Amino acid sequence: MSTFDLESYLAPRRERVDATLSALLPEPTGDDPGRLREAMRYAVLLGGKRMRPLMAIAAAEAVGASVETALPACCAIELVHAYSLVHDDLPAMDDDAERRGKPTVHVAFGEDKAILVGDALLTLAFGALAGGVGGRPATGRVGDAVAKLAHHAGIDGMVGGQALDLVAGQDIHDLELLERVHALKTGGLYAGSAAMAGLLAGKDDEVVGRLERYGLKFGIAFQHADDVLDDDQPALREKALKRTDALVEQCIDEVAPFGEAAEPLRAIARWVGERARKAAGA
Repeated sequence: MSTFDLESYLAPRRERVDATLSALLPEPTGDDPGRLREAMRYAVLLGGKRMRPLMAIAAAEAVGASVETALPACCAIELVHAYSLVHDDLPAMDDDAERRGKPTVHVAFGEDKAILVGDALLTLAFGALAGGVGGRPATGRVGDAVAKLAHHAGIDGMVGGQALDLVAGQDIHDLELLERVHALKTGGLYAGSAAMAGLLAGKDDEVVGRLERYGLKFGIAFQHADDVLDDDQPALREKALKRTDALVEQCIDEVAPFGEAAEPLRAIARWVGERARKAAGA
């Protein structure tokens, strides 16, 4: 049984991600049309576990790269995630008035500003990935990383998953359909996060593929756990819990060739399995 202290590993890296995001979105001191810069900062720094950027760091370290190498991917993936939440919360989508105990962006700044905030965060994400952050240029296979983010954030990933989710609803009875939604909407960004880390580290397609598959399987398991926590998709709860256990094992198998350096990735996978079981009262 592993004795790896996951929270001790994650905490300083989460602080590093938060500091880098804060620097990328500084407090507006001059011209801020429509309070757009203020709203962007609000959207990103509202809180959250930062699991997508933390996965990028763990993936980079698993293949021998540094936290600094992963930071452009960390910022890019979190900016895309934040934009997606801003748009998902809009009345035309999920119509949520609160997120993490605070007013959602469209409530605090207006629906028109929320649309523009999402647009601005998405474009900033690609700028951070292509140009680097913190005064350091991105390294490795940067062009491939940009293409990977575009794939997993777009119609063949997160955006397509959101569209499918809107059509399918919250009472899906077919596990294959449910996992297709989860793979696109949630798994896409986790897959992209891990893959981009490998690409910025300059690794070959075999290594990047392992990281990408790890992220995809983790993302599906993560969303299964969220469904249990939120009491969504009740018809498939038992099947989803069994699938989560299987996906965790597959994640661990994917990163086995990386040896001891991949222990944080293994611990993150085990964490999501424990999260699902705890939510189910098991």
